[in-house]
Amino acid sequence: MTAERVLVVPRSSVIGGEGWRGVVADGVERVMAAVEHEGRFIPRAEAETDPSLKQVIPYLVLRDSGSYFLMRRTTAGGDARLHDRCSIGIGGHLNPGDGGVDGGLRREWAEEIEADFVPEFRPVGLLNDDTNEVGAVHLGIVFLADAAGRPVAVRETDKLSGDFASASEVAAVHDDLETWSLLVFEHLEGAREMAR
Repeated sequence: MTAERVLVVPRSSVIGGEGWRGVVADGVERVMAAVEHEGRFIPRAEAETDPSLKQVIPYLVLRDSGSYFLMRRTTAGGDARLHDRCSIGIGGHLNPGDGGVDGGLRREWAEEIEADFVPEFRPVGLLNDDTNEVGAVHLGIVFLADAAGRPVAVRETDKLSGDFASASEVAAVHDDLETWSLLVFEHLEGAREMAR
């Protein structure tokens, strides 16, 4: 069995200066262009230890009438650090054969979600957190999609549970949210508050 290969781009092509922590609304087109022109696949083990590179992760937030699709990991998952942690994001590494960011996002949707539709994926920002070793080597492209009242479920029910939750219900599990989910949730809710 061969080692997983993941898409990386030079950090200098996608992160300016010291970087940032959280979500920024601009720069998605620049990162998509960098993926197309400078992206390459290397062994994941190598990518995880090289902060001069960023692994690009499409990160989808699924909503329905203002509610978020909230997932909780069970103790059946392989990484004990993630047991009972919550997420509003669906996503993963880009691999050879995905056909770019859109193809990788569609693959993740099919692997993670049980639904009889594929929604429109709308890019809304870039997600970065260089404050820890994992975040220092990853860059998220945040997408929003709308379930529009259609039924959705998690596919791997032994590892995850999931259902739509109001913003206040997501806020109630604030301390259990994975870091990326927390940063995206705070950004989206802050933008919603500003729009009121």
